[in-house]
Amino acid sequence: MKTEQLQIGNIPAMLWGKSTGKLYLYIHGQEGNKEEAELLANLICESGWQVLSIDLPGHGARKDEIDSFTPWHVVPELHSVMNFAKARADYISLFANSIGAWFSMLAFRNEEISECMFVSPVLDMKSLILKFMAWANVSPEQLQKERVISTNFGQTLTWEYWSYVLANPINEWNVPTKILYGGKDNLVDRNVVENFSRKFDCSLTVIDNAEHWFHTEEQLAALTQWITKNVGEE
Repeated sequence: MKTEQLQIGNIPAMLWGKSTGKLYLYIHGQEGNKEEAELLANLICESGWQVLSIDLPGHGARKDEIDSFTPWHVVPELHSVMNFAKARADYISLFANSIGAWFSMLAFRNEEISECMFVSPVLDMKSLILKFMAWANVSPEQLQKERVISTNFGQTLTWEYWSYVLANPINEWNVPTKILYGGKDNLVDRNVVENFSRKFDCSLTVIDNAEHWFHTEEQLAALTQWITKNVGEE
């Protein structure tokens, strides 16, 4: 498959496949990178799509960028990426993983997107941070007082991030969306995904034995089948 490494401003990016006027924008989650779009590209580029993937701050070729994997850094970058995509394609769709879905909804809520696929998406950041607070036995009042609190499970809680989330709820999402969710996801609660799907009329597929990160042979097979079935489906 044809691939091209490029820069969108200071953002490392990859184009997969030939230019066709139809482009899938791939947004990875935490610990991801632009190269992981290979699975999607292998499945859809022969069917007339091109895939554009990027490294978000602190990830992939940008691992040295610290303290920048935040919505106030990521969302402006995604605006630039979308402008690049719109200059190359007439039809733009979205594929996003985990927190990449939340970043995408913040950045693209006013964009014309043909279709959207979310895998293990973070759909309600407020509820997720409240879960982290409960795990760490931290109250919002304590967070406001201390401003930054490290946890023993790898997430840092900050008052700045919490304040941003409260000020920027996802109240609108009008893109035709299909969601793949693992029944054993310990980060995103099933009721959150089901409520979002009902509210915004999304198609929801649940893989009972899958976790938040689809990585086993069985889980990747289910992911592959779901992509093959749903990309371009009316």
